[in-house]
Amino acid sequence: MTFEELNLTKPLIRALNELGYTTPTTIQQNVFSTVMSGRDVCGLAQTGTGKTLAYLLPCLRQLQFSKEKLPQLLIIVPTRELVVQVLETVNQLTTYMNLVAVGVYGGVNLKPQAAQVQQGMDVLVATPGRLVDLLSSGILKTKAVKKLVIDEVDEMLNHGFRTQLKIILDSLPPKRQNLLFSATLTPDVEQLIEPFFTNPVRVEAAPVGTPLENIAQTAYNVPNFYTKINLLEHLLGKDSTMTKVLVFVATKSLADQLQEQLEAEFPNRVGVIHSNKAQNQRFEAVELFKDGTYQILIATDLIARGIDIAGVSHVFNFDLPDLPENYIHRIGRTGRADQAGVAICFITEADQEKQAAIEALMNYAIPRLPLPQALTISDELTEDEKPKVSMKTIDVKAPKGDEVGPAFHEKLDKNKKVNVRRNHAAEKMRKYGRPIKRSGKK
Repeated sequence: MTFEELNLTKPLIRALNELGYTTPTTIQQNVFSTVMSGRDVCGLAQTGTGKTLAYLLPCLRQLQFSKEKLPQLLIIVPTRELVVQVLETVNQLTTYMNLVAVGVYGGVNLKPQAAQVQQGMDVLVATPGRLVDLLSSGILKTKAVKKLVIDEVDEMLNHGFRTQLKIILDSLPPKRQNLLFSATLTPDVEQLIEPFFTNPVRVEAAPVGTPLENIAQTAYNVPNFYTKINLLEHLLGKDSTMTKVLVFVATKSLADQLQEQLEAEFPNRVGVIHSNKAQNQRFEAVELFKDGTYQILIATDLIARGIDIAGVSHVFNFDLPDLPENYIHRIGRTGRADQAGVAICFITEADQEKQAAIEALMNYAIPRLPLPQALTISDELTEDEKPKVSMKTIDVKAPKGDEVGPAFHEKLDKNKKVNVRRNHAAEKMRKYGRPIKRSGKK
């Protein structure tokens, strides 16, 4: 099947042809007819399956012109980078359509975005937090929303956006079509959508945990952090096919530390992205990586979901993720659009359980490669890698004294006074020589 065989308008077909899209993916075919029928949809698709186009094409196909310029299509995504990406895709698909799309996200000044919203739009792409800001301030009106799309909903719940999502769902018109896309249908996701969705049709592109066939996976057993760095530098310097490399690490501090180490070997070719970076730095790092200025981009799991960077040749799991599902999302950054990709893991002894969980999820054993003979094995350990010596603390009680006296001290003389009942008549007699009596007033 081709896109021209779907019930798309000529402006959309023309835009798809210019973008080089000719054949819809599995989820794009399955979702299109269901959305066009008006049913609610719960789509399960891992990264790299083309689910952004899966929900955009039918939604844009049914979008109608409105003079009110209130949003008819609302798309909620978890990260700022994904807002920019989805907005860019909407603008590309609507090159020959007369509609306005706006993207809003947190981490930047609210006023410019509020001004954009007040000018009107047909499509709004937003992160949950900034959307709640606009709703609570009364700037955004949702009475015209006909279709709601929630993308990467499981990741939103992992980031703690449950309350914001409920506020948004309660504020929307009850008569609308709901489209939800998630990598995994967890009990939390089902609990969230149950009161708001009406008999959603479940559309699954591929079983969760299925590795993409065009991604070659390999792994190295390494002893420690600094040996990982040596191995990464060795592979990057030796393999000329590593033109655009994503390196995933466990924490933000490790990302910064790794950048410092690699910058000496690959000056001005290493970028880093994580949530502690300013918004303009994050956008700049991704753009420089896309255009080839950066050969290497170090990241946390922040961009493992949804960010579409074309031409990623290799993905390194410098650290294995805590959740096995995130491994699938990480390696899905390469091998996109039917291109070949390579995913390489560095596995320490402490990662054995994570590795077993990942392989059980995929039902696939990642092949091991021997360490290169020229590799320098480091003996230096980081603070986290050094063995911890734990000793039992014994509380030593002070021995009791042989003689324990009373817990008091002598009062000061001024405090030794005793209250005595005064005889005022005797005092007057001594002072005046006669009793003094009060006489009545005349």
